[in-house]
Amino acid sequence: MRRLHNFPIIDLNGFKIDISTFLMVTLTCIIVFILARLAVRNLSVSNPGKLQNMMEWLVEFVSGIVASNMDMKKGKPFIVLGLTLMMFIFVGNMIGLPFSIGTEHTEPNALLGITADAIEKSHGHGVHVVWTKSPTADASVTLALAVMVIAIVHYNGIRQNGKRYFKHYFEPFPVFFPLHIVEQIAKPVTLGMRLFGNIFAGEVLISTLIGAGIYGVLPLVVWQGFSVFVGSIQAFIFVMLTMVYISQEIKDDHDH
Repeated sequence: MRRLHNFPIIDLNGFKIDISTFLMVTLTCIIVFILARLAVRNLSVSNPGKLQNMMEWLVEFVSGIVASNMDMKKGKPFIVLGLTLMMFIFVGNMIGLPFSIGTEHTEPNALLGITADAIEKSHGHGVHVVWTKSPTADASVTLALAVMVIAIVHYNGIRQNGKRYFKHYFEPFPVFFPLHIVEQIAKPVTLGMRLFGNIFAGEVLISTLIGAGIYGVLPLVVWQGFSVFVGSIQAFIFVMLTMVYISQEIKDDHDH
């Protein structure tokens, strides 16, 4: 019988808080901040350090994504947004790969959501509470990111085009207005769930391979390497789609 796995969840009058997600989001933010700070600590034109070279490459990469979707006169302010999203999502995707920290519990714990029924189902193995994971393997995190992005998209559309911004929601005919609304609702859902689905599936497979013991060592090593590729691609796709959505909404009548 395999031991049960659980995440530390605090229930505050029906409002559930996943402690592991909160901790890993905080750790991801700290890592991104430290990397960014170290990269610009000793700026040099003649002898740039490795982190500075990496950051300059990343800025150029994000600038290329922005330039491929909109005129740089309008797109330049969004480079920082793209860079932040790229770093946060990539680090968030990677942070759950190297190791897993957990604690064993053989007694019910209301604070961590461990019930007597769960202890009984473990058949003496106890409940393994996992404290570390990729924050992007939590749908609440990826959907929050997606909602934030869509809010920024519409804010900039309204700011740059004013009342004209709302005209295209009634084009080519007013009857299409509900369809445009459905499209806008679907954007954050698909954007967030795509990222969540890919990272969550990868972590489930990693857990399965770890549970396979010695037989899963080689597949685990191979999948860890592939997960780095998947995590990078998902960060790229998220930023690319963000810039596509922004470019669609900040266009004025002349651009159309």
